[in-house]
Amino acid sequence: MKTIESSHIQEKRWTLREYDRLLAKGFFRNARVELIEGRIIKMAAQYEPHVASVSLTAKAVERAFGDGFWVRRQNPLRFGSRSKPEPDAAVVAGNENDFINSGTPTTALLVIEVSDSSLNYDRGRKASLYARYGIADYWIVNVVDRQLEVYRDPIADPLHRFRFRYDRSRVLKPGESAVPVAAPVSIAVSNLFPRMPQVT
Repeated sequence: MKTIESSHIQEKRWTLREYDRLLAKGFFRNARVELIEGRIIKMAAQYEPHVASVSLTAKAVERAFGDGFWVRRQNPLRFGSRSKPEPDAAVVAGNENDFINSGTPTTALLVIEVSDSSLNYDRGRKASLYARYGIADYWIVNVVDRQLEVYRDPIADPLHRFRFRYDRSRVLKPGESAVPVAAPVSIAVSNLFPRMPQVT
């Protein structure tokens, strides 16, 4: 009996079309997943601090961008033929009706991940993915350290997971503000996090 050497076993890489078919058939009805360069990735569980930060962040960004922009909350973007990430917030030009016929947006003016248990992943693979597909402004709302991490200037780099990375990064703390590349209004970092419980 022949054995198959592990070097000959290849992981299945899914296309967007295949992934969308699986979604339509209800394969992931009870799971939060996303497609990242052909791999179906299970997303981390959401706890209340994360949920609150997603809501607060989306509201703050909506105020900063105003009319003419749509802040998509935990909805997909479409990158190439093998990626459909679902960032916690993504700002696209236009409104909900503009994408009924054109389908899932293929870019965004600002992409935001709210991170706790997924922090290393969002700094690593997710950052490299967003840089690869030309997202000029990528933010991580770091719930663990209560800070905002801003990443800009995507550049090619063969040493990174998807061969791209951000050339500039900056860490902002509560009391400081961030200005999105595509909006002239500053956003207070403290507005992205829920209030800390009072110790009695």
